[in-house]
Amino acid sequence: MSLDLLAAPDGAATRPWSDPAEYWGAMTDAVAELSGPVAAVNLAALRYNALDMVVRSGGVPIRVASKSVRVRAIVEATLAVAGYRGILAFTLPEALWLAGNGHDDIVVGYPTADRAAIAQLASDPAAASRITLMVDSLAQLDLIDAVAAPATRPAIRLCIDADASWRAPALGHIGVRRSPVHDVAEVATLARGIAARAGFQLVGLMMYEAQIAGQPDKDGASDPVIRWMQRRSADELLARRAAIVDALREIAPLEFVNGGGTGSLELTASDQSVTEVTAGSGLLAGHLFDRYRIFDPAPAAAFALEVVRKPAPDIVTVLGGGWIASGPPVASRQPLPVWPQGLHTLAREGAGEVQTPLQGQSARSLQVGDRVWFRHAKSGELAERVDAYQLIESDRIVGEAPTYRGEGRAFL
Repeated sequence: MSLDLLAAPDGAATRPWSDPAEYWGAMTDAVAELSGPVAAVNLAALRYNALDMVVRSGGVPIRVASKSVRVRAIVEATLAVAGYRGILAFTLPEALWLAGNGHDDIVVGYPTADRAAIAQLASDPAAASRITLMVDSLAQLDLIDAVAAPATRPAIRLCIDADASWRAPALGHIGVRRSPVHDVAEVATLARGIAARAGFQLVGLMMYEAQIAGQPDKDGASDPVIRWMQRRSADELLARRAAIVDALREIAPLEFVNGGGTGSLELTASDQSVTEVTAGSGLLAGHLFDRYRIFDPAPAAAFALEVVRKPAPDIVTVLGGGWIASGPPVASRQPLPVWPQGLHTLAREGAGEVQTPLQGQSARSLQVGDRVWFRHAKSGELAERVDAYQLIESDRIVGEAPTYRGEGRAFL
């Protein structure tokens, strides 16, 4: 269905999620006639998150990270909001599919070695004009040339992924392990190598500061240290990114400089060398994003599982639940039971592949057939488990949006 994130119904509550009993009660009423598991998106919460991110980005355009949504209707509704522009895809087959469905500004966020997809891109001038590939090495260009020689294809648009991690004195590498090019000279050398190659066009730079955007800092014992690290890293990155951009603009006319993520929109948008920021997780707001000081997203997406048995008076078992997020295998990556309040997974079982036991005082009042609401940890993992999201306004379903899986697509 077509979504309009700017068209709130008359009388809609501004922040219905501020009252958990009212919010989750209305969600429960909305899906009462559906069998579980049920995944749902509350449209009031989604609108709030989409508009809040525009405010946080301060006028710098936001590129939507599709891996964190995986629902075309939501991606397209978000792109219709002023302040959003373009998609950061996660695989080349996905980008080709999106281009075939009318999207014309797609950056693939990660390097590809998919030979079939490269061949398809090389044989389609329209797709080649709409899709930008990510590279951090000339070896990736060699692979493209091996699939389709420069003389046989349109020019392939490229974006350099430069390492945004902090190489801290005494502490070493802080951040994710992504690109091998880090300093100005390394990035410039790669750019000159691209510029010297036939059949390629350098159009962009991406630097994702995961140690800032992806690191909660609100309520942990180590958060003062994290905030200190983030301040130091931000100062270093501000100077280095500006110098890299200056060097690249002497080599190629960059169309965009991309940075950031949901957790660092304010910081990254304040960098004068950045022309766009990326965000996606903040739209649906998995529970990991509750632990950031600088913003407070609404719980837009959730899923309800049905109680199928009671092993003990204070324990219920729901069918399903083991929908784990990427990252280290720790408790924070598990789905979080949020309603009824007071339930928790068992330390020796966690969220199970087929069933999940939950313990707590509120389990005593739950019966077989009742529902428990969960929030997933990040964002993209929920869409890989269901065929569609139920779209909810207040206490009723107003539509259904198929996920990538529901459209028969499984990209990664």
